[in-house]
Amino acid sequence: MKIWLYSGCMKLLSKSGIGKAFEHQKSALEQKGIEYTTKFNMDCDIVQINTIFPDSVLIALVAKLMRKRVIYYAHSTMEDFKNSFKGSNMLAGIFKKWIEFCYNLGDLIITPTEYSKQLLEEYAISKEIIFLTNGIDLDFYQQDAKGKAAFREKYHFSKDDKVIISAGHYIERKGIEDFAELAARMPEYQFVWFGYTNLNLVPDKIKNIVEMKLPNLHFPGYITSEELREAYNGSDLFLFLTHEETEGIVLLEALAMKIPILIRDIPIYKYWLADRVQVYKGTELSEFESLIYQIVQGQVPSLTEEGYAVAKERSISNVGNTLFDIYVKLLYGDNLSYKRMGSRIKPSTIVRQD
Repeated sequence: MKIWLYSGCMKLLSKSGIGKAFEHQKSALEQKGIEYTTKFNMDCDIVQINTIFPDSVLIALVAKLMRKRVIYYAHSTMEDFKNSFKGSNMLAGIFKKWIEFCYNLGDLIITPTEYSKQLLEEYAISKEIIFLTNGIDLDFYQQDAKGKAAFREKYHFSKDDKVIISAGHYIERKGIEDFAELAARMPEYQFVWFGYTNLNLVPDKIKNIVEMKLPNLHFPGYITSEELREAYNGSDLFLFLTHEETEGIVLLEALAMKIPILIRDIPIYKYWLADRVQVYKGTELSEFESLIYQIVQGQVPSLTEEGYAVAKERSISNVGNTLFDIYVKLLYGDNLSYKRMGSRIKPSTIVRQD
């Protein structure tokens, strides 16, 4: 069994959640010992596609002509396209039609959460849709005292400073407006937003937020995974105010890092994160402000171990096991005869061609 992880135009998304999801898929296959390539190669059993660019559509069509199975990862929905870039709301209906066309090219559609699966089931999509987390690398995201010290030194925070971080593109949907407003309301705390978006692509109100001069509001831009791990280590709270997600890989990272987390109470997290069980949830600015103070000052119980248990369930190792089962079922259906075919479908020594 060989998988072609199609990587066309992935460089454009390398700094996004989709880029991270693609890397997680590679890691999952490597840990499971499933042979894969990222090079053009129709000598494969399954073509796995993560993007909705025209080149991906072309590859899916060619794969179908050559009788290859196609898995389409549904990372995007119309709902999370809205309130992102200039003109996104006006184009949302067209975007929905496009992703419906793309996803229907797959023999199977994988989306990260039950919530996004339910959204897609209301679309004009005729193919089977299942949900599978993007996963988290628990070996990489671990607490480290040196990382904490490095983060605070780099950004000139003292050991007594209370630091609240978030991560994502500079877009309205991610909750950047509320993040900035909370910084203005709470000048005694340091607020740091990691991530980057070309300001020419976002509305003026978002551009003005990024360029505003608040002494406790910081926008360092895009940082590497190693640097973000240091930031998780060195912060007192991960504040995730997104209005819409298909999963939120940075949230999985924060759960894995065992730091306190406060999120907006939105439908996607109803299914797997409970308020005051694994994370704290809020809905209004005044509630966020109150909860930030209580969490940072240690006035409410720590939920970090419970949160880590959620991340552990979504480990890349578990993702690899599930993907193997998905591949086998896609290739052989419910016909148990594949078990007699031996090493043809068993995880094998990894052969990478990237």
